[in-house]
Amino acid sequence: MASTTQLPTSPAAPPKPAATRRRTPQTGRSRPNILGGLGGWAWLAVIIVPVYYVVITSLKNQAGFFTSNPMLPPSEPTLDNYKLVLENDFAKYFANSLIVTLGSVIPALLVSFMAAYAIVRGRGKFLGLTNNIFLLGLAIPLHATIIPIYWMITKAHMYDTLLALILPSIAFAIPISVLILSNFLRDVPNELFESMRLDGCSDWAMLWRLALPMTKPAVITVGIYNALNVWNGFLFPLILTQSPDTRVLPLSLWTFQGEFSVNIPAVLASVVLATLPLLVVYVVARRQLLSGLTAGFSK
Repeated sequence: MASTTQLPTSPAAPPKPAATRRRTPQTGRSRPNILGGLGGWAWLAVIIVPVYYVVITSLKNQAGFFTSNPMLPPSEPTLDNYKLVLENDFAKYFANSLIVTLGSVIPALLVSFMAAYAIVRGRGKFLGLTNNIFLLGLAIPLHATIIPIYWMITKAHMYDTLLALILPSIAFAIPISVLILSNFLRDVPNELFESMRLDGCSDWAMLWRLALPMTKPAVITVGIYNALNVWNGFLFPLILTQSPDTRVLPLSLWTFQGEFSVNIPAVLASVVLATLPLLVVYVVARRQLLSGLTAGFSK
């Protein structure tokens, strides 16, 4: 028999991938957004320049306002304008604004939070109809209701009282508050509610022990938003109040403008004093406010 020799065969080469991706080295440096930076600086100038003008003008005297460059700081700053404003019942106006703001925001937050919890966690057609009614309230402009509100306030004998400002402010703060808080409550995992229910917690306990801590940034954000609207509100105080005893800060600024028609630094000094409480609130609650405004952007 003839012997056969087998030639050595080379091992089969591994199959080549159909397509190979070419990796580009990363330098770790991104291209700067020049247009975005310029736009940010332009927007900062739009915000800062009016604030700068108000502050430096409030430190000028009446003669220096008309003779000096309006955009230059005063050569001799003075606090006489602030003293003049404080001596003209500014503390009374500030207290009225504080009472109206707290009396409007706190009840609106309580009612809106409980309503949002019932809408999200509850079942039934009635709750769905209630949610639609709250959404309908967003479509009703405030100025279109001022005549019916004035008629109801006068019939209830509450005209020229702080309660006449508090009740409409609560009503107009509830729809937007319910909408925002219900969206935040939907993001709370359902497993947390089920675990607390297995532990024997009632809906009331879950509302305050679970839902409120989980949505604390949203509650603070809604509270600050409503407080800004009530604090800066001008239409309700103008229509529903008359006497100086019930005057609030926005209406008092308008009155100062009438009293000091040529003393513009005094008017701007009252503007600075009216803005300081809002600045303090922002400094104290800025972390909660930012977390509430940016919630959901990382998803």
